[in-house]
Amino acid sequence: MAKSDERDFSLGWTRRVAIRHRILAVNIFALLILAGLIFYLDGFRSRLTQAQVAQAGTEATMIARAVAAAPAERRNALLLAMGKDAGARLRIYRADGTRIADSWDGAAPTYEMRDPEEEPFLRQVGLVIDNIFDTIVGRSQPPPLDVTAEDQLPAWPEAQSALAEGRTVTELRRAPEGTPFVSAAARIEGSNDVLLLTVNAREIRRVVRSERLTLAIIFLVTLILSVLVSRYLARTIARPLRRLAMAAHRVRLGRSREVDVPRLPGRRDEIGLLARALHDMTHSLRGRIDATEAFAADVTHELKNPLASLRSAVDSLERTKDPETQKQLLDIVRHDVNRLDRLVVEIAETSRVDAELSRARFEPVNIGSLIASMVPAWQGQSADEVRIDYAPPREAVIAAGEESRLARMIGNLVDNAISFSASGSAVRVRAVREEREAVVTVEDEGPGVPEHMRVAIFNRFHSDRPDEEFGRHSGLGLAIARAIAEGHGGSISVGDRPDGKAGAWFEARIPLVQA
Repeated sequence: MAKSDERDFSLGWTRRVAIRHRILAVNIFALLILAGLIFYLDGFRSRLTQAQVAQAGTEATMIARAVAAAPAERRNALLLAMGKDAGARLRIYRADGTRIADSWDGAAPTYEMRDPEEEPFLRQVGLVIDNIFDTIVGRSQPPPLDVTAEDQLPAWPEAQSALAEGRTVTELRRAPEGTPFVSAAARIEGSNDVLLLTVNAREIRRVVRSERLTLAIIFLVTLILSVLVSRYLARTIARPLRRLAMAAHRVRLGRSREVDVPRLPGRRDEIGLLARALHDMTHSLRGRIDATEAFAADVTHELKNPLASLRSAVDSLERTKDPETQKQLLDIVRHDVNRLDRLVVEIAETSRVDAELSRARFEPVNIGSLIASMVPAWQGQSADEVRIDYAPPREAVIAAGEESRLARMIGNLVDNAISFSASGSAVRVRAVREEREAVVTVEDEGPGVPEHMRVAIFNRFHSDRPDEEFGRHSGLGLAIARAIAEGHGGSISVGDRPDGKAGAWFEARIPLVQA
């Protein structure tokens, strides 16, 4: 079972990782997933750029066809209108490389080329951040745009290719301020001229930065929440567990007599249950230790008397020569040996009760039948002609317990009653059912138990029998009976007889077997 439990709760390679670190790792894992959106954003930018390049090629083709169909005197006006609508710059080059038309001639530029050295500080910071993100995602940069080249056909290889091959050719470059610069060239049908469309796609960077800022805000908020949640979970889980572990460690070391194990009464979760269980366990353990120490002290005290008497008798036996005195001393030795033997047996029985009952598997026991089987033995051991009065119960009284131990408990109660009963008196034994308990009562006609002694008589080695030979009873019978009753989840009490007559009345309660 232990190995199975160990497999069920095995943590593998994380067994050496503290709980607070595991909580933080789980939250950081969520942040890493969010950080992975950076790669998604790079793909989003690539798709926007590709769409811009494709759009530029389509527009260049359409504008080239429109220019081919328009009269020569309308070309400049057409270029101006279309360039303004497309937000692009439109130029026409001849095959010899000279520029013959430009949509910017006599009109405001549709875009601007910025010098990064003259950009405001915040924009320079933004450019640095863009480069950092590009490095993180491993994005390959397009070739830079040469703004110093002379504005002729050789400066635009895509236009030369479009003129030579008769198809639309696009190109992507990087403007000095880091924005995508898109160009598209298309041959004008019916001539050796080529149309060049260029656009600085600054809008792509603006959209990407806006999305990146949104992701950064979400990431920052998530990070703060993750840290706060991690601290909260660590404070409400890891810290109480650490306090409980330290308290348990102090209990194990035994350096503090009263170790304060926190109960955490305000918590109703599993940690609260664990804290209260450890607290109750510690108190139970402390009680057991105290009982063991007290028991050891009582045993030492009880063994000293017969040992001292035995030592004195043996020493005197060596010095005396009188046969009568020797006989008396041998009787003392025999009596003390018997007393020691009885004490050892009773002490061993007492020490085994708790341990055996904690491991015993309780089964249904018919209390009525059990008492009936013991009556003949009680009648036989009663040398003073004490009568045992027992009437079987009207209904079955079935208790949950170990039959031999329950027999010992009832037997000790009856033996105690017999020892205090005069010759010719009666000891009455009854067993009845009361709600969820089996109740066994033993009544005698002896002197009874004074009220101030009704707790002490269940202590170990307590024996108050003034008219009896010293050492005949060990004083453990009632202590054993009480230990057996409590080991079964029951109890034993003593009081006056209900009918008001002289005598003691013992009552043992044991839980019934539940259907």
